[in-house]
Amino acid sequence: MEKKISIIGGGLAGSEAAYTIARAGYKVDLYEMKPVKFSLAHSNENLAEIVCSNSFKSNLLTNACGLLKEELRMLDSLLIKTADMTSVPAGQALAVDRELFSKKVTDVIKDNSNINVINEEVGSRYDTNFSGICIEDLIKEGIVVIATGPLTSDSLSIGIAKLINEDSLHFYDAAAPIIEKDSIDFDIAFYGNRYEQEKSKDEDFDSWIDRINNIDEKSYINLPMNKEEYEKFVYELINAEIVDLHEFEKGEIFEGCMPVEVMAKRGIDTLRFGPLKPVGFDDPRTGKRPYAVIQLRQDNSEASLYNIVGFQTNLKFGEQKRLIQMIPGLSNAEIVKYGVMHRNTFINSPKLLDATYNFKNNNDIYFAGQITGVEGYVESAASGLVAGINAARLFNGEEALVFPETTAIGSLPHYITHADSKHFQPMNVNFGIIKELDGPRIRDKKERYEKIAERALQDLQPYLDK
Repeated sequence: MEKKISIIGGGLAGSEAAYTIARAGYKVDLYEMKPVKFSLAHSNENLAEIVCSNSFKSNLLTNACGLLKEELRMLDSLLIKTADMTSVPAGQALAVDRELFSKKVTDVIKDNSNINVINEEVGSRYDTNFSGICIEDLIKEGIVVIATGPLTSDSLSIGIAKLINEDSLHFYDAAAPIIEKDSIDFDIAFYGNRYEQEKSKDEDFDSWIDRINNIDEKSYINLPMNKEEYEKFVYELINAEIVDLHEFEKGEIFEGCMPVEVMAKRGIDTLRFGPLKPVGFDDPRTGKRPYAVIQLRQDNSEASLYNIVGFQTNLKFGEQKRLIQMIPGLSNAEIVKYGVMHRNTFINSPKLLDATYNFKNNNDIYFAGQITGVEGYVESAASGLVAGINAARLFNGEEALVFPETTAIGSLPHYITHADSKHFQPMNVNFGIIKELDGPRIRDKKERYEKIAERALQDLQPYLDK
């Protein structure tokens, strides 16, 4: 039997992957379960349906998502091309007429003779109640791109869990905010692990300061709070505005962890005896144990990003920014990703994928879209394009194409495949994950981002003809 290429999922990533493979001259089967079966969030029959906001975010090159869109334009992305065609006024952002956008993508896909759209659900033979097309059979038949998104069906989830080992499949996203290290005030913050940083009884103050200043372990940054700061923070936290959850998300988020605002409502000292406990720390400014300590944990291999430990939350983004900047040492915090808690099926990509979204345990399998741990419409499209390029190259016996870390499209898979697998959480594109510029750091943020964008577009040029 002749080897074939199959894509499971006709959302943003799957549609982009299908178009990319077809454009390369290869036939591809695109499996989409609508309209035979709808997820709890989808409502129309078209491909690339946009469920939430109609915004593809900023078009400015000084915004990382704007840079990624420009890179995708250079790479002839179907979705960005269609978004530009169906745009509606939105200032400096790219927003679309969502119905027209999905219809135009669907028309292009269905009119392409290399793409065979199959409207059937793909499940798993390990689900005894499922009798349709099984992912295990598609894998036997050739190359498969899995792009089923955050609401992957129950049957297919069983198959994916078997494929990757079920402890690596997550069914909800409980992610804490992530900030740029360079925006932390180290006149207040200090490095150190619990107990290791603490002053011992036989140490004098100066010797202790010398020791902690020379700590090589930089995976945790600590932010001390006094009683007044702590109590004010807790008061604001419990009175902050939360987001309205989708009906299908209610009841999902408390399975593995609790939102920090819910913890705070259980009593004034709940956080101080939980994620903010000060035991094992001493404040270098005073030599005494703080009233409470907020910990930041290193989030990427370059140590340019840190997440706030235990701060998974349902607070609105504006409220998160206000509260984070109340924390001593974070008054000027640059937040690259806000905390979220929502239904989101995703895999542990640092363990499972390489920088082409290829599955390490089976080279004939790619993942794309939010199931990989990328977040956002544009990011999903980018992952679909990269997976599609490489699926086509694999089909043709060509070497894989890895985009450089200096580009937005290359930095995203680099991040999700090099993050700490024990604490992996989904990520959107931001300048914090793009490789830093050579030479002295440019302090002006706008100028720095302009230089990063300029370099990215230059570095992408050689890849356009590959």
